[in-house]
Amino acid sequence: MNEKYLKLIEYLQSLEPDVAKFYEKGQSAAGTRLRKGLSELKRMVQEVRNDVQAVKAERKSAKGGS
Repeated sequence: MNEKYLKLIEYLQSLEPDVAKFYEKGQSAAGTRLRKGLSELKRMVQEVRNDVQAVKAERKSAKGGS
């Protein structure tokens, strides 16, 4: 699998403690950390989306592209 995809999964799993603290224990600070973490996750996901698009374009041009 792609290294960036694996990093996404790992990063998402790292947010789990703050999810539990916010939703189960009601800790507001955990919610702030979670929102910050989700913003970073969004940035990381966008990078993967851009990579996917670039690879698709590269493959299309390698085939003689239509």
